Amino acid sequence: MKNIPTQSSTLSGAIRGTTGFRAQKAVWRSVARLALAGGFACAAFGALPVQAAPADTMIKAVKFDDVKEVKKQLSQGMDPNMTDDQGMPLLVLAAREKSDQVGQLLVDNPKTNVEILDRAGENAMMLAALNGDMDFVKLLIAKGAEVNKKGWTPLHYAAANGNDEIVTLLLKYSAYVDAGSPNGTTPLMMAARGGHVSTAKLLLDAGADINIKNQIGLNALDFAKHYKEPDTVKGLTARMEQMQKQQAASAPAAQ
Repeated sequence: MKNIPTQSSTLSGAIRGTTGFRAQKAVWRSVARLALAGGFACAAFGALPVQAAPADTMIKAVKFDDVKEVKKQLSQGMDPNMTDDQGMPLLVLAAREKSDQVGQLLVDNPKTNVEILDRAGENAMMLAALNGDMDFVKLLIAKGAEVNKKGWTPLHYAAANGNDEIVTLLLKYSAYVDAGSPNGTTPLMMAARGGHVSTAKLLLDAGADINIKNQIGLNALDFAKHYKEPDTVKGLTARMEQMQKQQAASAPAAQ
């Protein structure tokens, strides 16, 4: 799971701030000279209204689930697949902000790509699953969005936060229970990492392989131990012991 990009460092921000301040002073001096030469008032110049760009208006409307404004912008030709300045598409942004009404409006638009990814490789279903937004996940599935994808998947994200209802829904629609992230981490490992015992049980009952290891050799039990989740350690240990007993019982008797 990729991290949200952080803001720039204080030092670099300060440098940019200094540069901007110097440039602004130069602009003010130019305006003053023009005012003296042309005879118009600087006060009048400063009073000119500042209007937000249509893209900024659209992004704000998506964040605040403002269906009326989003509908207006779309009717004026705004691309439903546009991204914000961080490379996040509108539909993914709506899922992140739980803007369900705008989400409905966007997926109803035939031009909207319901599989569109942000720069981190996340789509709308992944963020809706992470947020526990069942309605948004159902909406996307109803519009034909895939529950499986290469790398991190909605099932990983649902399991990470212990959103059992969404895990159940995704499994119902054939989510691959042992999906591997780029480093081989499975949804079961994510459930174990978060100490979500009930989620781990759901995944195991659906056939998750408790013995799978990621690229650094850790299985789900290792995750639970590393992140100090005693209840999950206990549950996974009991499940492994149960499996070993079943395997021993089913093994042919030695001749």
